[in-house]
Amino acid sequence: MSPSQAVRPPVSHDSRRVLLRRLFLSVVIGLLAGLAALVFLLCLEWASFWCLETWAGTSLPTPSGERIFIAPAPGAYRPWVLAFLPALGGLVCGLIVYALAPEAAGGGIDPMIDAFHNQGGRIRKRVPYVKGLATIAILASGGSAGREGPIAQIGAGFGSWLAGLLRLPDSERRVFLLAGCAAGIGAIFRAPLGAAITSIEVLYREDYESEAIIPCVISAVIAYSLFTYFFGFAPIFALPRLAFGDPRELLVYGALGLLCWPAAALYQRVFTRARTFFAGLSLPIYLRPMLGGLAVGVLALAVPQALGAGWGWIEQAATGRLDLTVMLLAAGAKILATSLSVGSGGSGGIFGPTLFIGGMLGGTVGLLGQALWPAVVTQPGAYVLVGMAGYCAAVVKNPLGAMFLVAEMSQSHGLLPPLMLVSVIAMLLNRGPGLFQRQVRNKFASPAHRDELTVDVLRGMTVSQVFQPDQAYVKLRSDTRFAELRSVIAASRQYVFPVVDEGQRLIGVLPLKNVRNVMFEDSLGDLVVVGELAAPPVSLTLDQDLNSALVTFLQSGYNQIPVVESQDGGQRLLGMLSHEDVIAAYHAEVSRRTQAE
Repeated sequence: MSPSQAVRPPVSHDSRRVLLRRLFLSVVIGLLAGLAALVFLLCLEWASFWCLETWAGTSLPTPSGERIFIAPAPGAYRPWVLAFLPALGGLVCGLIVYALAPEAAGGGIDPMIDAFHNQGGRIRKRVPYVKGLATIAILASGGSAGREGPIAQIGAGFGSWLAGLLRLPDSERRVFLLAGCAAGIGAIFRAPLGAAITSIEVLYREDYESEAIIPCVISAVIAYSLFTYFFGFAPIFALPRLAFGDPRELLVYGALGLLCWPAAALYQRVFTRARTFFAGLSLPIYLRPMLGGLAVGVLALAVPQALGAGWGWIEQAATGRLDLTVMLLAAGAKILATSLSVGSGGSGGIFGPTLFIGGMLGGTVGLLGQALWPAVVTQPGAYVLVGMAGYCAAVVKNPLGAMFLVAEMSQSHGLLPPLMLVSVIAMLLNRGPGLFQRQVRNKFASPAHRDELTVDVLRGMTVSQVFQPDQAYVKLRSDTRFAELRSVIAASRQYVFPVVDEGQRLIGVLPLKNVRNVMFEDSLGDLVVVGELAAPPVSLTLDQDLNSALVTFLQSGYNQIPVVESQDGGQRLLGMLSHEDVIAAYHAEVSRRTQAE
């Protein structure tokens, strides 16, 4: 199905059947991913409670919407445990991942993107389980990563598995892969709309997978509803009402958008260098996450905000409980800690830390703005949320998804105008590749759409754009005798000859293959005429699109076809178009579009 076909309402029985199947399977995927998100969060919070609070004796803040295990008081503080705990988690992660499913290493969204573009939507059955266990080992021990990447890959794995179980084609498998991704993110973030948009947006830097929007919305809503039925419908962050109310404040928000530009470039550079550094080490591959975890543990002794997902710190920043220095240190430490945890091969998301870093940068701008312009910047906490979306848009290339995710996570829809402004500014200034290596620019660059876009390119062109009416060609009269025909064929390089009547109207075609077997039959010289050998007419018109022209070439088996126009109830011959002309036009258009990018 091509992008242009995706927006047409289903009218055939097959189309209705496909739609009903998608609706039903989207519900099933939503239930599976929602249940997986429930189990994942419970296991993660339980493991974090015992590792960080009971064993290491450190108490990290938890956002109001995620308080599951609440202890009367943490255990005795053991800094040596805190320093070595992320290394232990990295070792456990390395052993699990590289023994069972090496593709579960690193972030979860990038492998999902790769599966969509290059693997026909296929994810191995064991990957969701390995990814979940490995990520719990990293996050529960204090490693710096996000939860959204793993749960996105887990949900996508369920979608891929279900499509494979039903033996659906790759095009359908890709749709359900995205539906599972949306369901996982929608549940863990409690943001079904933002999750659905992110899932179709994160594949490309400048495009959307519009065909999957309906399954993504349905699965995200189902997963969100199941998840919140058990954990409550409150948003993740409990914040006062934050809204935009002074147009002058757009100047400060604009400055925040500009700040996201170098900050995003810094994150990408540090993360890429960390990944390159660990890849070049001579250590066994399963020990590299342990080394990254050790560095994170030492860093966390000085900056505890670097530990874990960090959602509780975001809520503290938005409610004014962190000062400017702490937020700046937290942003820098998070960039380094995430690069060490995930860049070393540890399992975890890089999307969530992006929101954390953006929130800390936004909080810094908010406090500075309030100090310099107190009459205008009255809610510095709003800048935390806007910074989350803007920075994420710059790094991940999902401006719409990030905007709605943040609005839903905090129930701060009154901030949509600055969210839109900052996200657009940040992304426009960061037009190059983002942090996800497998992300491509648009559908035109995706192997998943190569065949569809070939058709799409040809549909946008007509025969008149390729046809050259002044080209030399040989046409035959229907009463031409066989002896004369042999002389014409010998002097021509044509493979197909148009046959016309006295008025130059096309009445048939004579392909060379029809006469090859009798070419040297001298007895036929004056007995047979061209009209007796000709096949029924096959033709193209000037306003015909090149896709249908290509179909005509393939169906007829001819490499040259007459081009005609209607005249006096017949078809007046204009010339010949070759199959090579159509292919050359396609390649020229592809080259033009590629250069334009």
